[in-house]
Amino acid sequence: MNAAHDTANDEFLVRVRDYAEQVLRPAALSTDRTGVPADRIDELGGLGLLNHLAPREFGGLAIDRDTDRRVHEIIAGACFNTWLVWAQHAPLAGRIAAAGAPVSALTARILRGELLLGAGVSDVRRFPDHYVVARKAANGWIFDGTLSWVSGWGLNSALTVAAVEPDTETVVTALVPVGERTRSTGALELGAVAGSRTVRVHLDEVLVSDENVLTTQSLDQARIADTGTASDARAHHFGLAETILTELERSTVPLAADVAATWRPRVAEIRSTAYALADEATAAGGGPHRLDQRLATKVASGEALSAISRALLIARSGRGLSGDDTAQLHARSVLFVLVQGQTTDVRRAQLAALAR
Repeated sequence: MNAAHDTANDEFLVRVRDYAEQVLRPAALSTDRTGVPADRIDELGGLGLLNHLAPREFGGLAIDRDTDRRVHEIIAGACFNTWLVWAQHAPLAGRIAAAGAPVSALTARILRGELLLGAGVSDVRRFPDHYVVARKAANGWIFDGTLSWVSGWGLNSALTVAAVEPDTETVVTALVPVGERTRSTGALELGAVAGSRTVRVHLDEVLVSDENVLTTQSLDQARIADTGTASDARAHHFGLAETILTELERSTVPLAADVAATWRPRVAEIRSTAYALADEATAAGGGPHRLDQRLATKVASGEALSAISRALLIARSGRGLSGDDTAQLHARSVLFVLVQGQTTDVRRAQLAALAR
């Protein structure tokens, strides 16, 4: 990477950090109560955050992986609800560009950062008990079924959906425009990230054109790829940890800063290990490469977050803890991190660590 590109990335991070501190963090509690507002998506788009991974020919920033991680850390640390809505969309421009497939009208809009995507891909983990059915049709596929989780509903113009053709166990991942046949079945009453506009969405025999299909792969291939995604401690873990550690350091309660001093180097080590393992796995082709070490690192990240969020709760508590205290917001966000991307391997690793 040349110096000019380094400078551009640094300037981009400064703009993102300024926005996070001036807009996202001051509103984080109200966003959790009332939901991510529509104008926030326009603001993210204005910063280039809807296509920061897209090639420059589409107006994107083509930023590198390390810079992308820092962006996730900054946004997650400032407002976890906004991060969750944005993170469903953020990787897609890079993924579309990397695929090198012909650009459809819809993918062109994504690459230009003109719309926000939602995501409904996790139900593949539950096949054959629950999944969206894919059925081959002329010039495309029919998707039918209910997506368990879609964040950003009402803000997104299209969804990334993973469906399964049950006879061949083929997983079809495609872009589905939001329309009359994509209907919310109602908002979910979540204990954490309640402002993320997360709902269940029913797809009613939606025709998906071939030009909007991102991948078709076997169920085994999809599960191998999912193993890699779900098994890593990721950037939002460390953005949230940074916020909690900073609030502990600023506390006037005796020993709160000592907790931060103890845990900050531990979190830094977990972060370094997590990113190194993820990069190594990517270089090795993804999947279960060094899976045990990656799972152990994810468990360590969750345990660190749990410990420091408890410390902040203790430091803030008296006879109670009000809803306008960030300690309870962060603690609930940590609960979300513990269950996000929950696979059999992740659950087993987490419970085994707690059983020791």
